[in-house]
Amino acid sequence: MSISQPTLPVVRPRIVVMGGGTGLSVMLRGLKEKPLDITAIVTVADDGGSSGILRDELKMPPPGDIRNVLTALADVEPLLSEMLKYRFQKGEGLAGHSLGNLILAAMTDISGDFVTAVRELSRVFAVRGQVLPAAEQAVILHAEMEDGSIVTGESKIPEAGQKIKRIFLEPEHVEPLPDAVLAIQQADAILIGPGSLYTSLLPNLLVHKLADAILNSNALKLFICNVMTQPGETDHYTVSDHLNAIYEHVGHRLFDYVIVNNDPIPLKMQKRYAEQGAKPVILDLETVESLGYKVIADKLVLYGTYLRHDADKLSHHIYEQVKKSMLSKG
Repeated sequence: MSISQPTLPVVRPRIVVMGGGTGLSVMLRGLKEKPLDITAIVTVADDGGSSGILRDELKMPPPGDIRNVLTALADVEPLLSEMLKYRFQKGEGLAGHSLGNLILAAMTDISGDFVTAVRELSRVFAVRGQVLPAAEQAVILHAEMEDGSIVTGESKIPEAGQKIKRIFLEPEHVEPLPDAVLAIQQADAILIGPGSLYTSLLPNLLVHKLADAILNSNALKLFICNVMTQPGETDHYTVSDHLNAIYEHVGHRLFDYVIVNNDPIPLKMQKRYAEQGAKPVILDLETVESLGYKVIADKLVLYGTYLRHDADKLSHHIYEQVKKSMLSKG
C-alpha cells in the first residue's frame, strides 16, 4: 500500500511595489494575475484635485493614489471598479470628487484612522494583496529649483517651469507605517516605479526608515522606468538621469535591474505628446550599465489615446526575474 506524501504549501514570492499615480496602478493590474504576495506602499504627498480638498478639509492623508491602487488590485465586478473611479461632474462641493475618494474619506471617519479605513476597504473589495500608505500622516512636498527658489506642494512643482535640483519632505523625519517597514524587510523583491519621479517615487524614498529598510534588504530590487518624460519634472531626462536623481537623493545605488521600453514610439504619438512637452525617455544603455545596473529592455508599450505600459508583458519580466532570484538563493 502506497503512502501519499503530504502536499507542501506553495510558497508565493513576497513582492513590495512602491510609488503612486497611474503607472503603478497599470502595472499592478498585471502583477495581481501572477502567483505573488503583493504589498503596495503608496505615497501620501498628493495635494491636488479631489485628494487635496479632502486632505485639507478633513485633515486626512490624500486618498487618490490609494484609491487607484485599491481599484487596480480589487477582485470585483468591472462595474464596481468603474464606480470607484467615477468622478462627479456636477453638484456644488461634489463636482471633481471621485466616488472612491469619498468612500475612503467616509471609512476614515467611521473607523477613526486612515490606515484602518484602507485595510477595511481592502477586505470589502477583495483586494489581491496588501495596500499601505507610506506614512499615517500626509506629508508636504517641497522642491528646490536650480535657481534656489523653493516650490511647495506636489501639484505645484511641475507647474514651476524650472529644473528641479532636489525635493524634500515636511516634516523631514516623517515616521513610516510600521507594517510598510516590515513588508520591505520580509520581501523577496522590491519594485519602484513606474510613476512621476519627483512627486510619486522619491517621496517614498525620502521617508528615511523606508529607504534604510530597502538598503538593508537582500531582496531583488528593480526600477521600472517611465516611457515618456514628464513636463516640469524630467524634461530631457534619459534613463540614467532618472537613476542618478534617485542616487543623489538617497545616497546609494538601490537597484539590481532596470526595466525599460526599447520600442521606438511612433512619430504620430510623439507629436501628440510633444504638444504637452513630453518626449520619449532615451535609453543610454552604456551609461546605465557603467553605473552597475543590469538592463531588461523590451517592447513594453501599448498604444491608445495615451501610452501605457503593457501590464502583461511587464509583469511577465518581473515575475521571471523574481523566480530566478529565488532559485539562485535556494
